[in-house]
Amino acid sequence: MAEENASKSENGANAPSFNLQRVYLKDLSVEIPHAPGIFLDNTPPKLEFQVDSKEQELDNNMVEVSIKCSVNCRVGEKVGFLIEGEEAGIFEIKNVEDSQRKLLKGITCPNIVYPYLRANIADALQRASFPPVHLTEINWELFYQEKLKKSSENVSN
Repeated sequence: MAEENASKSENGANAPSFNLQRVYLKDLSVEIPHAPGIFLDNTPPKLEFQVDSKEQELDNNMVEVSIKCSVNCRVGEKVGFLIEGEEAGIFEIKNVEDSQRKLLKGITCPNIVYPYLRANIADALQRASFPPVHLTEINWELFYQEKLKKSSENVSN
């Protein structure tokens, strides 16, 4: 019986684990260079989006995964607004083989963090007196595959 309990606690200590520790807004910037005139312009706006993710290994099996997004709104030739935000999460990833760890950092973690970024950007724009911009859902698995493809192309060049 004592051997059984010792074996269970050893297996528990080595069991794979994935835990979200914290999600936080790392950076947020809103610029409206042509205010107040831009609010009176009825020209249809054109939106441009850029999204990227990155990761940073921390101590004690912790990793920070962040997503950065910028939205540029053009009204004719003028900038209506430019918003840039970065949302991050700290995750504990223990006893996970390297290939699975990469998938967690590249797909699962961004999938958890991104909705927070979407909400913060929509809220900030609404508070700046613009209609909320709801960023589209992202297929993080496809995003991860494209990122791998680009990095392998850069290495081969």
